[in-house]
Amino acid sequence: MTKTQRQHRIGELIERDVISTAAQLVARLQAEGISATQATVTRDLQELGTIKVRDEHGARRIVVATAAKSNPAPLDHLRRMMGEWVVSVESSANLVVVRTPPGCAHVVASALDRSVLDGVLGSVAGDDTILVIANEDRGGLSLAREFRSLAGLDELTTSTVKGS
Repeated sequence: MTKTQRQHRIGELIERDVISTAAQLVARLQAEGISATQATVTRDLQELGTIKVRDEHGARRIVVATAAKSNPAPLDHLRRMMGEWVVSVESSANLVVVRTPPGCAHVVASALDRSVLDGVLGSVAGDDTILVIANEDRGGLSLAREFRSLAGLDELTTSTVKGS
C-alpha cells in the first residue's frame, strides 16, 4: 500500500468513526491488514491537516481541518455562466462534451461543479472543452438537453455550431 492510499484510508476512517488517537488508528489499520507504525500514522495525520475537536456528543475525535465548504452555487449562476460561455453541447451514452471559447472551460466547469445538479458524477475541464460524466439513471442525452437549455442553445443552434 502506498502512502497516498494509506492516507486516503485514514481519511475515510476518521470521517466515518470516532477516533481520538493515532494508536486507535494503527489498530484499525492493522485490523484491515494495513501495517503502519504509530509514528507513521502521526506523520500522516499531520500531513492530512487533522485536528482534535469535540463533536456534538462531547466526544474528542480527530477530524480533517478544512476550510468552510462553499455553498452550492444557485442554478441562476450556472445559467449565466453557460449562457455566456457555452457554444455547443454534445452527448454520447453517459458522457456530455461542452465546448467553450479557448480559455473559458474552467469557468463553466467550476460553476457546474458547484451547482450540484442531479445526475452529475463529475467533470474534467481543459482549455475549451469540458467532459461531464452523468450517472446511469440520468444519462448523457438528458443532461445534454438540460445544459443546452441552461445555455440558451436549441437543437438547431447546436447543430450549426457543431458543423462550423
